[in-house]
Amino acid sequence: MLGSSVGTLCTDYDLAMLDLDGVVYVGGAAVPGAPDHLAAARESGMRLAFVTNNASRTPRRVAEHLRELGVPATEHDVVTSAQAAARALVERLGAGARVAVLGAPALADAVADQGLQPVAADEDAAALVSGYGPDVLWRDVMRAAVRVREGLWWVASNADLTIPTAYGVAPGHGVLVDTLRRFTGVEPVVAGKPQRPLLDETRRRLDGKRPLMVGDRLDTDIEGARNADVDSLLVLTGVTGLGELVIAQRDQRPTYVAPDLAGLAEVHEAPVERDGAFALAGWRAQVAGGRLEVAGSGPVEAWWRVVAQAAWHYLDDAGKPVEVAGLVAPTR
Repeated sequence: MLGSSVGTLCTDYDLAMLDLDGVVYVGGAAVPGAPDHLAAARESGMRLAFVTNNASRTPRRVAEHLRELGVPATEHDVVTSAQAAARALVERLGAGARVAVLGAPALADAVADQGLQPVAADEDAAALVSGYGPDVLWRDVMRAAVRVREGLWWVASNADLTIPTAYGVAPGHGVLVDTLRRFTGVEPVVAGKPQRPLLDETRRRLDGKRPLMVGDRLDTDIEGARNADVDSLLVLTGVTGLGELVIAQRDQRPTYVAPDLAGLAEVHEAPVERDGAFALAGWRAQVAGGRLEVAGSGPVEAWWRVVAQAAWHYLDDAGKPVEVAGLVAPTR
């Protein structure tokens, strides 16, 4: 169930680990208000880390894009799944080891930055690392697959099945991971969310003592936070809407919910159960006949919180999702 904060999130936590697409920007444009909300969080003393499962862009390029959108960032503030994968490799193999790279140049750069030697997929190596790369050749995929089946240790930067593009949602690196997994019978070490290496690497690089994961996806950002034993804030500016929120299983439920990044500057209060309903700040949500009913008026963020709490309570108790057809969230 949802949690309550003592103060605002940007004072209760020292580091915000921010997912990018759907949280800070959507496509090529900043999420409305995001630069200002992040600036306010920084002014309150919160440090910001920008965390991405995308292994095909270097931290420098990501930081440049953020600055173009009005969000000050350096490459030190950006942590990618390529860096987390390289950390996993060097911790097991040691500096100087040869690693076969199946992915974009940014993945090879991350491997080299850890003191490892990136080599081609058909060269002698102690391990294989794979990541999204639009120019990866099928002959290299075949060679890598055979080598993994023969026993080469394999680290995957992430297992995302989809990736957003200018022409729509396209297959992500997870499709290749699934293909190699089925061909080889081998489960790779996965560095990206929802596995914990990426968030562990972010905490290490940014020295986060009280980190908060901020994301828009339940199955990567929020589940990843739970796997890494950190609290999380779900924002509703990306892929998660009402339909996804109310069916969230326990391992994909956030600590806090907010419509957008303004939630970083808020004190969060969990709804209170009263007579089978959940109430907060003028809103009251309850389930009758399997249907979620919401009454009252008040802040938009409180509406989302009573809805989430009531829906999850019903899901856990009844073992099935609540009906929300026709239910529309208020706007600011």
